[in-house]
Amino acid sequence: MHIGIDSRAAILYRGTGIGTYTYQLCKNLYRTAKKEKIRFFWPGDEYRNLKITDDATFRQVEQYRERFWEEVHIPQTIKQEKIDIYHVPQNGIGLPMVKHCPMVATVHDLIPYISPETVGRGYLKIFCEEMPRILETVERIIAPSHCTANDLVRIADVPREKIHVIYEAAEPIYRPMNKDKARSYIREKYGITRPYVLYIGGFSPRKNVRLLIQALHLLNKELPQKVGLLLPGKQSKEFNDLELMVSARKMEEEVHFIGFLPVEEMPWVYNGAEVFVYPSLYEGFGLPPLEAMACGVPTLVAHTSSLPEVVGDGALSFSPLNVERLRDLLYGLLTDVETAQKLGQKGLERSQLFSWRKAAEETWQVYRQVLRQ
Repeated sequence: MHIGIDSRAAILYRGTGIGTYTYQLCKNLYRTAKKEKIRFFWPGDEYRNLKITDDATFRQVEQYRERFWEEVHIPQTIKQEKIDIYHVPQNGIGLPMVKHCPMVATVHDLIPYISPETVGRGYLKIFCEEMPRILETVERIIAPSHCTANDLVRIADVPREKIHVIYEAAEPIYRPMNKDKARSYIREKYGITRPYVLYIGGFSPRKNVRLLIQALHLLNKELPQKVGLLLPGKQSKEFNDLELMVSARKMEEEVHFIGFLPVEEMPWVYNGAEVFVYPSLYEGFGLPPLEAMACGVPTLVAHTSSLPEVVGDGALSFSPLNVERLRDLLYGLLTDVETAQKLGQKGLERSQLFSWRKAAEETWQVYRQVLRQ
């Protein structure tokens, strides 16, 4: 069996959910494949930064020139390499225009259909133009949750038997660390001295960060010692709105925007947190809560979309519209050490049910099923 995988997202989107998924899928599929042949398709030579294994085989497919790569270079290479199955992990975007073999796409979510106002215009246009062809063309669709699978059936009219649910996982770097060392690192690196609540996941309106800032504002009126809120992430137009919100409430000393966070620093930031909060209005899976749970950090998530399915009993949930409920949950965890420790342990145990090796093995079985047909 010769497998081709579009591996662009593993570097281009590293630090995002799709980037993490593509990187870990490539790495663990290579281990799972054993004697089978896998070709990681990549434009140019930046693949050298993609450290899967020393003997992984990359197929350099010319330099990337927008659709020409997908319309000409990829189909030609698939034919030359005698690829049996071609897999596009980033929502199927970039699926070859000419089909020389069976194809698989991972569709992480249908958020551009569900909440188009929260998606950039460029991506929204591409998604809405390409997705019908993708869903029709591929032999199998991998979804990261039953929530996304149900959306594919309900919204896009995809036959349920065409969809396979394969859960994602936290990367191995996310594990419990010495909390004092983590907090010392945060003090030295970012100058943050007070205990902090953490959110990671971007600043799109869909992420509902405003609710978290509102909850912290209410919370700090009740706590004997104020806590901080750490908000890593790239600046965006929504970021400016959040800064104005913080300024209007005179919370500049409590809310810390620390900019883009390299992947290698994220375990330190998670482990230094008192509580992790994920107030998102909609997710196809939701890796950050699982990463926090894998670090043993007490975790709160919005009770919506895929999040209850992912966290199970390893986190507490709240309505994404109920700021008072979020404030109360935060107050309880920040003032009751025993309750916080128990929740952190439950989250850690829950996170251990997910693994990238298992995800790769299940993906490999999808390939086999396609070829048997």
